[in-house]
Amino acid sequence: MVEVFKTDVKRRSQARSLLALLSKHFPESRINFDLEDCDKILRIQGSNFCPHKIMQIVTEKGFMIKLLD
Repeated sequence: MVEVFKTDVKRRSQARSLLALLSKHFPESRINFDLEDCDKILRIQGSNFCPHKIMQIVTEKGFMIKLLD
């Protein structure tokens, strides 16, 4: 399963921090940011993650996140 999210993460340091946190929660998933994209994409690929939990984690860190269709 692959989910793609729009975020407002702007800095690589912010992305690295979120990647570390998300990787702890979802160690079996492949997670990356595309900060060059206008939507500051967060992409997660795996078989055992919950999109709602990802959104909750990112939101709790003060960032906007929205699931893209």
